[in-house]
Amino acid sequence: MAGGLVGLLDDIAALAKLAAASVDDVGVAASRASVKAAGVVVDDAAVTPAYVRGLAAERELPIIKRIAIGSLRNKVLVILPIALILSAIAPTLVEVILMCGGSFLAYEGAHKIIHALRHDDDDHDVPAVEQGPEAEERTIAGAIRTDFILSAEIMVIALKEVLDEPVVARGVILAIVGVLITVVVYGVVALIVKMDDIGLRLAERPSPRSQRAGRLLVAGMPKLLAWLSVIGTAAMLWVGGHILLVGADELGWEWPYHLVHDLEHGVEDVAGIGGVLAWLVNTAASAVVGMAVGTVIALVVARVQARRAKDEPAGAHH
Repeated sequence: MAGGLVGLLDDIAALAKLAAASVDDVGVAASRASVKAAGVVVDDAAVTPAYVRGLAAERELPIIKRIAIGSLRNKVLVILPIALILSAIAPTLVEVILMCGGSFLAYEGAHKIIHALRHDDDDHDVPAVEQGPEAEERTIAGAIRTDFILSAEIMVIALKEVLDEPVVARGVILAIVGVLITVVVYGVVALIVKMDDIGLRLAERPSPRSQRAGRLLVAGMPKLLAWLSVIGTAAMLWVGGHILLVGADELGWEWPYHLVHDLEHGVEDVAGIGGVLAWLVNTAASAVVGMAVGTVIALVVARVQARRAKDEPAGAHH
């Protein structure tokens, strides 16, 4: 009896260790997948604060909360089930969808750079927010629609990292990624949006040190948003280009990916900094690919839009 009990306890201990290992594996996979989605996350954090610009201060956090809930619903209730089904029945299609997402990221990054060089980036501005419940509802709905595209990219990038996992583990990992990224992005967004309010309150205190810190916070918010936008643009080009390189390799067009790997190997042996140099080479090459592909797409889109604009008056005469 004692032997049987000891055996049972051993079995329970072994199962506990296995469960713990599985949890560790899921955590590692989730963190790996989250890191891969970093480019989209930074851009999301840079874009979202614009949706509450111009609103009364007391309405900012409730609206961000509602957008965050909509984002979580997008990821967990809509995108996650579709992604799991596709990964189970058509994994190659996941790669194609991922490359489409990579192309979109590259286009967005190149588009921003092109318009910044032309000093014409008005079409990326969010319209000034009107006051009132109906205007708030439109703002929230628009933000959630925009988030759906970004969330789809995040979840598909994460899915690609865990395609080798069992379906249940895949679902758990994607759910963790979806919740984690939503909490981080909208937590950062809330902090950014309230930074000027915190700064104003500090500036009203009698302490000169608090006043100085408050003025720095108020003055620093626009600069922080500008830097986030720059980092987000660079990250989109890097991530988009990397997705295209890896996807092309897996779909049979191997030489671009191999060329980048050869460039990496050429600097890996540099003493002390070989690993860093290899990463920088890969990142730079991916960004160049992203910029090249994104620029071509941006030019095609601009040409199509110009042609439509030219045809509209002619159609109106008819």
